[in-house]
Amino acid sequence: MAEKKLDLQDTQRYWVRITLTSVAVKPLEKVAEDVKTRVADMNLKLKGPIRLPTKTLRITTRKTPCGEGSKTWDRYQLRIHKRILDLYTNSETVQRLTLCDLDPMVRAEVKIEGGST
Repeated sequence: MAEKKLDLQDTQRYWVRITLTSVAVKPLEKVAEDVKTRVADMNLKLKGPIRLPTKTLRITTRKTPCGEGSKTWDRYQLRIHKRILDLYTNSETVQRLTLCDLDPMVRAEVKIEGGST
């Protein structure tokens, strides 16, 4: 009986969503391609990388601290780029995928949803 339960755990499959976020496009695309090639080497189905719309954060401030003088403004902006990769796999493969090295400018978030046999 214990062996059958162990076999079921090995064949359990999960939906995995990898969300990559960065302020620089080149490192983000490089990491997405690396994940894509790793998944292709494991013969798994992959949806993505799906490009989400770029978020632009803007801050406009006065240049002079006292408020006197000409009214000149500084405009700052930060662009946030996101990519999503979806795959359907077992827990062993998820562990192997999460061991890859990432660029320090790229933030990765791995979300694992319910298992099925």
